[in-house]
Amino acid sequence: MEQSAQVFFNPGNRVAPLGIVALEGASELAQKIEEHLLRWAKEANMDVDTFQIPNSCPRFSSGDGKGMLNDTVRGYDLFFIVDVGNYSCTYNYFGKENHMSPDDHFQDLKRLIQAASGKAHRVNVIMPLLYGGRQHRRSYRESLDCAFALQELQHMGVSNVVTFDAHDPRVMNAVPIMGFDNLMPSYQVLKKMFRSFQDISTDREDFMIVSPDEGALNRNMYYASVLGVELGMFYKRRDYSRVVDGRNPIVAHEYLGSDVAGKDVFISDDIISSGESMLDIAYNLKERKAKRIFAYATYAIFTNGLGAFDKAYQDGYINGVFGSNLTYRTEELKARPWFYEVDVSKYIAYFIAALNHDMSISSLIDPHEKIKALLEKRKAERSQYEDVQLSFEK
Repeated sequence: MEQSAQVFFNPGNRVAPLGIVALEGASELAQKIEEHLLRWAKEANMDVDTFQIPNSCPRFSSGDGKGMLNDTVRGYDLFFIVDVGNYSCTYNYFGKENHMSPDDHFQDLKRLIQAASGKAHRVNVIMPLLYGGRQHRRSYRESLDCAFALQELQHMGVSNVVTFDAHDPRVMNAVPIMGFDNLMPSYQVLKKMFRSFQDISTDREDFMIVSPDEGALNRNMYYASVLGVELGMFYKRRDYSRVVDGRNPIVAHEYLGSDVAGKDVFISDDIISSGESMLDIAYNLKERKAKRIFAYATYAIFTNGLGAFDKAYQDGYINGVFGSNLTYRTEELKARPWFYEVDVSKYIAYFIAALNHDMSISSLIDPHEKIKALLEKRKAERSQYEDVQLSFEK
């Protein structure tokens, strides 16, 4: 959905002047977003060098900190961009280097919102990896981190929170009168996969979607629906008599669905944490004679390192892992031959521009038409590819 720069950057249609406040851990993503916004602004003959508001969150040696905005924000439509999962950021604490946790990033976000002192026209938060998102429901006497964090932002005057692939989007019920958009980069993922593996056929007899568990069923159902292929799923059988690392351990993955033999399989999930579940599923599918296995996670963080996936790739169990640039990725991960990065910066830039001009965002949230056009283009490219392969064989 390519929109005209004149529509996006018509000063008469803007809610207010656009300002981007990129926190330390999200500077790389914010830079890519701004490149798109600046390009559109210049095409619309706007005289602007940057949309970013300089800021910092210095800390005292005792660990106390403060947020500082180094330019005026009065009357601005502010978009704070934060990556709560960027553990590469550090600060000095009693003479020792301390890595920032999600708690630290969220606290810095609140500091900078405070620094705006209520002078901005509107405050929006772009938080791709939702803070506390994995602790989205209560069992017995537990905290509800995500719901409480959203309520904190609402009480601070935040009008909109934009996130990607929330672990459970129903957490928005905690803030029913605040804007909450849960985006899915489905189009960007398919586009990257088709470009990276040009020989993939998405015909029903060649391709299949498999959900890794019941929690990921909706996102995988969407892929199966737009591609017109079959959907299978795994059921996680857990040992509810024990708790390990805050959860009941998985005993086995039970498969439910039609035969995967001879088919390429695509598995989508919101997060690859340790990656053990994804690999167990890959091994299971290979035992069922699946042809190739492609995994996607919006947040590929690999908390247990990359060694297990290196071995799975070398042994032919995994053919590709796709992950977005919505959270921190190590240089080691980006250099792996099996990892394919999905750039979502243009999608976010569209969303920011649309919000800044009070435009409808329904087509951005549901990119069904874009995927349909992509599949038509893909079909033509596949036909061309097969003709070339046939000519080589002759």
